Amino acid sequence: MTKLIAIDLDGTLLNENNKISIKNLEAITSAQSKGIEVVIATGRAHFDVQTLFKDTGINTWIIGANGATIHSPDGKLYRSKAIQKQDAVNILNWLEKEDYYYEVFSNHAIYTPQHGRELLAIEIDRMKSANPEINVDQLSDAANKQFSQTGFSFIRSYRDFIGQDLDVYNVLAFSFNKVKLEKGRNHFKNLTNLSIVSSAEHNFELEHIDASKGNALSMLAEEFRIELSETAAIGDSFNDLSMLEIAGKSAAMGNAPQKIKNSCQVVTLPNTEDGVAHFLHSLR
Repeated sequence: MTKLIAIDLDGTLLNENNKISIKNLEAITSAQSKGIEVVIATGRAHFDVQTLFKDTGINTWIIGANGATIHSPDGKLYRSKAIQKQDAVNILNWLEKEDYYYEVFSNHAIYTPQHGRELLAIEIDRMKSANPEINVDQLSDAANKQFSQTGFSFIRSYRDFIGQDLDVYNVLAFSFNKVKLEKGRNHFKNLTNLSIVSSAEHNFELEHIDASKGNALSMLAEEFRIELSETAAIGDSFNDLSMLEIAGKSAAMGNAPQKIKNSCQVVTLPNTEDGVAHFLHSLR
């Protein structure tokens, strides 16, 4: 019997309009009424998740920043695993030198460069010039999805905030240039105190080596005295693998890459067809 389920957001619970459908909301409410502990597990900041659920009447535990934070339904921080300050400085110094668009998830805000939109607009123009057949609308939609988050604080440089009393939980680097992305992944991949994951085609994310959705799911299961065999998880991307691989029941979205589908017990419908609701209703 499933007693706890962890649900990813982007590409999973959120549809193509970055909204939670009525069917998915009703399925979550139904699961909660049956005593299932519903947990949102996302790369987003917890305050962004709270905004998405505002006025829905639904409160859940939130695993945020890819597992670096866990917040209770009343918004209190339960556990966190921050990146060491010097690691954050080294990461951001390199990203700025290489002209990356980035987002820094902290306990106060999501810090991002003032010229971030300009950086991505330039990349889109270059991609279009190199490949006139490219679908510019898809790239623009991907950029706008990043900009749609709640809690941004715009900065000239990471030096504007790094000296403040704050915790850095996650650093997301974003680029439409595949060569540039690969360069970044290769630059950071051998750091022993950091992990690197990807939540979408155009990004990579850095966090503390002990921060993952899987580790956070394990902590919550232990908190609720629930066996992992009594948990479920659903997601669509590579930052979901750590929880999909340990959950008692795992489901990949129909829109997930094949590697994610191969790692799960079942494949549900795509996020455009209320795949989360379909999976929730199948749980026993």
